Amino acid sequence: MIEVTGLTMRYGDALAVDDLSFVVKPGLVTGFLGPNGAGKSTTMRVILGIEAPDAGTALVGGRPYASMKEPMRQVGALLEAGAVHGGRTAAAHLWCLARSNGIGRARVGQVLEQVGLAEVADRRIAGFSLGMRQRLGIAGALLGDPGVLMFDEPVNGLDPEGIRWIRELMRLLADEGRTVLVSSHLMGEMALTADHLVVIGRGRLIADAAMSELVERFQRGVLVRAADQSALAGLLLASGASVREEDGGLSVSGLDAAWIGELALARGIALHELTPRTASLEEAFMELTEESVEFGAGRAA
Repeated sequence: MIEVTGLTMRYGDALAVDDLSFVVKPGLVTGFLGPNGAGKSTTMRVILGIEAPDAGTALVGGRPYASMKEPMRQVGALLEAGAVHGGRTAAAHLWCLARSNGIGRARVGQVLEQVGLAEVADRRIAGFSLGMRQRLGIAGALLGDPGVLMFDEPVNGLDPEGIRWIRELMRLLADEGRTVLVSSHLMGEMALTADHLVVIGRGRLIADAAMSELVERFQRGVLVRAADQSALAGLLLASGASVREEDGGLSVSGLDAAWIGELALARGIALHELTPRTASLEEAFMELTEESVEFGAGRAA
């Protein structure tokens, strides 16, 4: 597991991470979400020992990352795809990483094949597109076949095929029992990928919940269509619900779908549709973080 406890990080007078605690469990893809400046990248850098916190701890498998002898065999990470030597070839870059952690040369070819860069293994990285650099960074994270993987905005620069590939890769890694932590600003992609969400804002924890639980928390009521909508509306209002007409049906809040169905059945009102509605992940995220946005633009006219 990744265990973050009471983590606090300052840069001068700026508080980047504020008493943050959460756990990332194996077997799940955990989405790490927050507005720009929320402290996501800083937290990931502290977990990897790149930054030293002012307070708190960040452990992987019960140990600080810096104490690991061959860390790439235990933790794989992609934080910044551009942080590579452009004069090296893709294969040479990975071979340097492999040698530093006692990993055999054969593994370099395996991960290049896995990320789709085998045909450009001998090309210099300076000529790579952003998407190709992202794939190379993912290859580096996979190099030691680690049990814990961390990706910071891994889909940046990827085309639709690449985005689908990384989504399927993360799901496969989690299904193998690995711990996967991924940050992203693409809410639609996270909705398809993540099992669990950790949401932070201004360095503090806002939510730590299963994807389904978080979305259901922002219930949007129930859409009902009935043979006799006027009679149903009167019945629901008398039962304490709020009712308004919408899309040729009734938008109902204050009663759940099961209760609405039982009321209609008791009065002999035939229902043509009974659909519970929840917010999208994007809508839930916007509501959760509306007080934590550092730079908010005005709405378009």
